[in-house]
Amino acid sequence: MDPLLADAAARAARYLDALPARPVAPATAAVAALTGFDEPLPAGPGAAADTLRRLDELGSPATSAMAGPRFFGFVIGGALPVSLAANWLAGAWDQNAALFKPTPSAAKIEAVALRWLTELLGLPADCAGAFVTGATVANFCALAAARHALLKRAGWAVEADGLFGAPPLTVIVGAEIHPSVTKSLGLLGLGRNRVIKVPVDGQGRMIAAALPEIKGPTVVCTQVGNVNTGACDPVAEICRRAQPAGAWVHVDGAFGLWAAAAPSRQPLVAGMEAADSWATDAHKWLNVPYDAGLAFVRDGDALRAAMAITAEYLPTQSEFRNPADTTPELSRRARGIEIWAALRTLGRAGVADLIERNCAQARRFAARLRAGGAEILNDVVLNQVLVVFGDADTTRRTIEAIQDEGTCWAGITVWQGRTAMRISVSNWATTDADVDRSTEAMLRCWGAAAGRPGASG
Repeated sequence: MDPLLADAAARAARYLDALPARPVAPATAAVAALTGFDEPLPAGPGAAADTLRRLDELGSPATSAMAGPRFFGFVIGGALPVSLAANWLAGAWDQNAALFKPTPSAAKIEAVALRWLTELLGLPADCAGAFVTGATVANFCALAAARHALLKRAGWAVEADGLFGAPPLTVIVGAEIHPSVTKSLGLLGLGRNRVIKVPVDGQGRMIAAALPEIKGPTVVCTQVGNVNTGACDPVAEICRRAQPAGAWVHVDGAFGLWAAAAPSRQPLVAGMEAADSWATDAHKWLNVPYDAGLAFVRDGDALRAAMAITAEYLPTQSEFRNPADTTPELSRRARGIEIWAALRTLGRAGVADLIERNCAQARRFAARLRAGGAEILNDVVLNQVLVVFGDADTTRRTIEAIQDEGTCWAGITVWQGRTAMRISVSNWATTDADVDRSTEAMLRCWGAAAGRPGASG
């Protein structure tokens, strides 16, 4: 065991050390070499060291450098060293972190991490929380709690009796709601298409004054951190309009919720603590390894009623928090441990610095690209930058050239009818030098795509 783990650590360290210098996208030859995995199932046992070597030699070169400082394609934070190390140790513990009695260490650490998170994000101190895979499942958990609470008020036990014959439940969303929310609504039987969509403004924020009259059981799904622009819905105003009518207000804040931890960004989400539930991702802006989603629900009883499971063989009775009472899974890894490690190491000031720094780098991207002649579509309020390089065709060719060139990686999007490149800055390791190097490459690729070879930023 020891030599194998030492070999794995050495290979992982070499991989991480090489990230700043390697192309962000994998080489064509490395992707082609993945056919080396296409071998028959071995007839008998083999050497574990040989398996690890093959995994590294074939798999590592064919990865995208998502953990590196110049991957801007999605809102992906590279794992902080301490969060990766904690992940490895938790993996060695191999705890099924469902119940306190058999796994007290994991349960206690997650409870502490949950308390720290509510303090950091300014959420109600007594709200319940769930450590799940990502924002999709976090939204699912929070909206399941909403479904339970609203239908219970209407005299219906949805977990016991299902939705057949249940009172109708209205769902209101912004016109630019993220697909993870609509997917969650579909999984919950609330429908992806039967939602009422509220118009948004020029930055993608829901227009609170356009909310329809609320009658009967209603969920209003808001968003902080538009996936294209970073803009945040006016959650406080929406709560003031919706909650007196009995509506449940949910906040999808996969990355935008972390604005609450940064003093200069906090005004973007001021008042969102008035909502009833919130969803976010720690593997985005807290920079912990995948997967690490988080759901928070003001009415903890509603979340537990929607998620808890019991069986004769399960030691569920405990004066302490059982993690499985708030999640869809019974079998689950102790994903809260790396979140605890990141929070303990960074502290409140360290988290704030990480977010402030990435937001400043997004503004730096926008300023340098604008100075180079590109069009910036959004107000850069968080870590998202939307860039247009001329017409749609030239923009598409430029993005392809940037991805192929390898200095950095950014993705394509279509936002409010415009084809654009989306830059997301959320990695702890990204420096201003990475931003400048990437900007120069982007402008150079734009020049080539537009037929102006030699163009430079």
